[in-house]
Amino acid sequence: MYTLEQRTRAVELYIKHGLKAATTIGELGYPSRVQLAAWHREWLETGGSLHERSRASEAYSAEQKRAAVDHYLEHGRCNAYTRRELGYPKSYQKLADWIEELAPGERRTTEPRTFTLEQKQRAVTALVGRAGSAREIADEAGSSRCTLYKWKRELLGEGPDMTEAKHDAPAQGAGDGDGKAVRATQADIDALEARKRELVEELRRLEIRRDVMEGALELLGKGAGADPANELTNREKTLLVESLRPKWGLSELLRALGMARSSHQYQLKAMRSPDRDAEAREMVCAVFDANDGTYGRRRIHDELKAQGHVVGERRIRRIMAEERLEARGKAKPKRGYSSYEGEVSEHPGNKVGQDFEAGLPNFLWLTDVTQFSIPAGKLYLSPVLDCFDGAIVSWTTSTSPNAEMANSMLRAALDTTTDHERRHLVIHSDCGCHYRWPEWIGICEEAGIARSMSRKGCSPDNSRMEGFFGTMKTEMFHGRDWAGVTLDELGKRIDAYIERHNTTRIKRSLGSMSPLQYRRSLGLAA
Repeated sequence: MYTLEQRTRAVELYIKHGLKAATTIGELGYPSRVQLAAWHREWLETGGSLHERSRASEAYSAEQKRAAVDHYLEHGRCNAYTRRELGYPKSYQKLADWIEELAPGERRTTEPRTFTLEQKQRAVTALVGRAGSAREIADEAGSSRCTLYKWKRELLGEGPDMTEAKHDAPAQGAGDGDGKAVRATQADIDALEARKRELVEELRRLEIRRDVMEGALELLGKGAGADPANELTNREKTLLVESLRPKWGLSELLRALGMARSSHQYQLKAMRSPDRDAEAREMVCAVFDANDGTYGRRRIHDELKAQGHVVGERRIRRIMAEERLEARGKAKPKRGYSSYEGEVSEHPGNKVGQDFEAGLPNFLWLTDVTQFSIPAGKLYLSPVLDCFDGAIVSWTTSTSPNAEMANSMLRAALDTTTDHERRHLVIHSDCGCHYRWPEWIGICEEAGIARSMSRKGCSPDNSRMEGFFGTMKTEMFHGRDWAGVTLDELGKRIDAYIERHNTTRIKRSLGSMSPLQYRRSLGLAA
């Protein structure tokens, strides 16, 4: 606490010396720069006078004091660093008083701190290697930014090494002392330069690694976590190397990918030579695209064989792998619709017993309803499948799963049959309400066809129909972007798929023929 006379004298002297705090404090021995600036502001605000008592300082809780002292003890015992990090207290002396109060004898003395040559080198290396900001590095070393840059100039020879000469030179024989200091500094410079070169090389290796990872992701479509050295083929590595050659050297890229130079040269030669599979590749891609990406290697093989081309399955598989042609999988989507509404009428019994083989057309039919949900709404499909060859005899689509949808589909299917065929025909369905209403039953009785039903909640009893729905949705519905597609457009795509299913889509169970081609081969269709 300073008296009014002491504070007034300090401010007057501060003004006299042109607001030079260092000169004022050096002459008086007090106060701190912060206190002097605060007194001067008070002098200006009051018009040339000071209050009888100095303004009360901010009140701090015991927890704040303890936090400040703990931070001071745990972070190099630097008063300025603690106040800057915590934002309080404003006064150097206040923190010093707290330290003396809560940790007696732990406050660092005001004597100049000495640093070893190793400490200086470590700090300068961090500064040159940009391991953080200059302020952070200086705080960690326990010095100021000015001192840190001074060390840099001394150790890297960017200025005269006066400090080392003063500390290391003996009272007599200054020339020898200076010589030792210069030799020691030169060794330090060489060590730092070597470390700098190591850091530059390491940075270059990391940049190459980054470009290789980005190239694997963008050029080859690999996953973000893919390891180019272990998960790429030699051909893929060669493509990646050639794409990065304008920026990086060949040896650096091969080292980053773990690839031998001879393997790279072999792949280059192979890539530049004529493609022996060019003709087969073109045919495989054409068949794959013509069938909307739903054919795997077996059906592509059968399609090409039917066209008179002989291409082995292993060759087709290799071409498809190279061209990244992958047939749509058969993941089962969640069933989003059920038509079961309880026992509406008497159950006719299961006359099929999961035996879906039929020796003649129009001998055993299957039917069911499935749902297609897109952003524009929901569309329901009701088809009739002939177990003889899997052909879809008739189908209807509707925005509502009502009885009319199923009834109109059944009438259209019956129009394709003869009276003789109807006497032996069985139509099998699940327990949906569509197939238990009186109108559906009346249509079946009028036509003379037998009804059969699955057990409640037993999908295997109608598995062939479910299998058709799964295949259809996998090949034409799932995995596609339906944003902006109307329900009318969806209905047209369903019609087009079923038409292709009946006429051109080959099935291995039919000898790699479509249902229509199979019937023609047996003389059952024109």
